[in-house]
Amino acid sequence: MPAPDTDDGEDTADLDLPPDLTGAPAGYGVERAADRPGLLDNVGDWGPVATPVGVFELVPVHLPRDLSLIATWMNDPAVDAFWRLAGPAEATAAHIGRQLDGDGRSVPCLGVLDGLPMSYWEIYRADLDTLARYYPSRLHDTGVHVLIGSAEDRGRGLGTALLRAAADLVLRHRPRCDRVVAEPDVRNAASLAAFRAAGFRRAADADLPGKRAAIMVRDR
Repeated sequence: MPAPDTDDGEDTADLDLPPDLTGAPAGYGVERAADRPGLLDNVGDWGPVATPVGVFELVPVHLPRDLSLIATWMNDPAVDAFWRLAGPAEATAAHIGRQLDGDGRSVPCLGVLDGLPMSYWEIYRADLDTLARYYPSRLHDTGVHVLIGSAEDRGRGLGTALLRAAADLVLRHRPRCDRVVAEPDVRNAASLAAFRAAGFRRAADADLPGKRAAIMVRDR
């Protein structure tokens, strides 16, 4: 399944939050996003989940370990058509680094299936993202961006199974979240079909910066 589009990373860092909303004390900014519990309830501690296609887990990105693999995926033309991060690894590093160095509202992760990294995910607070300007967001709405790394893994139902699993993980570990949302490009027919099959509904279409998006919603 080719990836839904994502913006340039600036969207998840355009609103300063007070400590009482992040759940963190003053001076919290020295830690990295994947280590912060407040905004996304410790994504790195959610653990594995069994799916029809294998055991799946979201593992927060560690750039020294993961950059080469993710940059390789970004240079696949089918991925670049929607993510637009093809080129030197530094472009991917900058995109991911903005999230890692942010306040924790977006956590980049590897999707690991039966012990093998095979997809890239961004789990983010949609209600704190620029996306919230384009649909009637609710407090604690949680968004997902995803790409399947290998062409061999696309088009055979993996995307649907993993989207369902990721949404289940969000709703299980984020009790304050009632909806998981996504905003794939309306041209990405394979992605739209996978979201629908995973239990998402197409709530609306919206003109986001750089694309016409389908607002896909999975309710608790």
